[in-house]
Amino acid sequence: MNSIIVIFGANGFLGRYLSRYFARQGKEVVCIARNRAGWSGDGMFLEWNGRDPGPWTLALEGAACAINLSGHTVNCRYHEENRRRIIDSRVESTRAIGDAIAACKTPPACWINSSSATWYRHATDRPQNEWTGEPGDGFSVDVVRRWEETFFSAAVPAVTRKVALRTGIVLANEPGSAFDVMHRLIMRGLGGPMGDGRQRMSWLHMDDFLRAIAFLENPLLSGVFNLTAPTHPDNRAFMQTFREACGMPAGLPATAAMIRLGARFMKTEPELVLKSRWVYPTRLQDEGFRWRWSECPDALANLLTRPGLERFFRPTAARPAGARAWLPTGTR
Repeated sequence: MNSIIVIFGANGFLGRYLSRYFARQGKEVVCIARNRAGWSGDGMFLEWNGRDPGPWTLALEGAACAINLSGHTVNCRYHEENRRRIIDSRVESTRAIGDAIAACKTPPACWINSSSATWYRHATDRPQNEWTGEPGDGFSVDVVRRWEETFFSAAVPAVTRKVALRTGIVLANEPGSAFDVMHRLIMRGLGGPMGDGRQRMSWLHMDDFLRAIAFLENPLLSGVFNLTAPTHPDNRAFMQTFREACGMPAGLPATAAMIRLGARFMKTEPELVLKSRWVYPTRLQDEGFRWRWSECPDALANLLTRPGLERFFRPTAARPAGARAWLPTGTR
């Protein structure tokens, strides 16, 4: 069986981890991105501009799976120029990959395309799953809608399965990541509840993100999948759990007004913190996926012992009480 995995956006946060994960699994990894900055060094690297055909299209011939993680960061202010970049980088890259797959003599068996759990509405009343979840509104939801429409309308051969990933916040102890930002706030005494603290957190340990992608190589699976842990604490509980893992007894709260002001200063959007994302992974659960890290306390304590890409893929010398023993990814 062909073992070629083609990863677009391979130099991004998720792409670096995914490239190393598949390389450690013995797969032949082809990493595609606009430039080498941030690339993990795993596999073969090819450049593209996210729009036009080029030598990268040859990598898709006979590949086991194409995984598209491309897209301009949403951690920015949503002014007109950034809105254009966010939308175009997702829609154009998805369209380009679809066109390339359609032209393949031996197309990939699977095409996995990134999406976002922000497709669902602000929910504090009940979880949103793939079958009964309700779409939200606003710019972020419009981005996901256009992204998925482009993906599912791509006229690729029937032999290529399509899987869209509505992913929550993936946690890894990596500089600049969501985990890192929250950790730094907590260690500065600012790790209290954000806003009213009732917004739900849809999160996923990086281990389980990587394992879920491998799980979705199953030839019987297609369509939309929510990639989150099965537990969804509200922000107040999540921050308390994180503080306890860090040994910080208390943290100053931040009102919604403070977050909006701080977001301007940090050149980001308050929605990233204040929107309630209560997204349940019904399809993963029903298909038999088993989470290694389903509970926040264990997951956060574990991640504090595994800073950075290199250490993430090595066993830790010690593990926190209550956490399950960890083995290098792929050994069990």
